[in-house]
Amino acid sequence: MSNTATISIIDDDESVRIALDGLLRSHGYRVRTYAGALDFLSSCELKSTACLISDIQMPGMTGIQMYDRLSTLGIHIPIIFITGYPGVPPRVSAGAPEPVAFFPKPFDCAELIACIESVLARPS
Repeated sequence: MSNTATISIIDDDESVRIALDGLLRSHGYRVRTYAGALDFLSSCELKSTACLISDIQMPGMTGIQMYDRLSTLGIHIPIIFITGYPGVPPRVSAGAPEPVAFFPKPFDCAELIACIESVLARPS
C-alpha cells in the first residue's frame, strides 16, 4: 500500500515512538514523531498532519490538553489516543471534536492500522 498521508506520533516513551514509526512506515505512511505535546505544537506539521496518534499522560502537557489547544486554535486533526492507564478515557473540551478512538497499551497493531485507514478514507 502506498499512502502519502502524514501521521504524527506524540509519546514521551521513545520505544513506543520507534515501534509506531516502523509500523506506519511499513504501511507506506509518512511519519513524524515528537517526544511531547509542546514539541508537536511548535512544529510546522500542524497543517500537514492527516492523523495524530498521541499518548494521553505525558510530562508538561497531556495529550488531552494538546488536543484542546489545537481545537482552540481552530485546528481539527483526527486523533487516536493511546494510553497505558486503564479506566474511563478523559473527556476533551466541549468545543473539540470527539477523538476517533482510545487504545489501551498494548494494543493490536492491525486494529490501529484499520482505524487509521478508516480516518483517512473519510471525506475532508
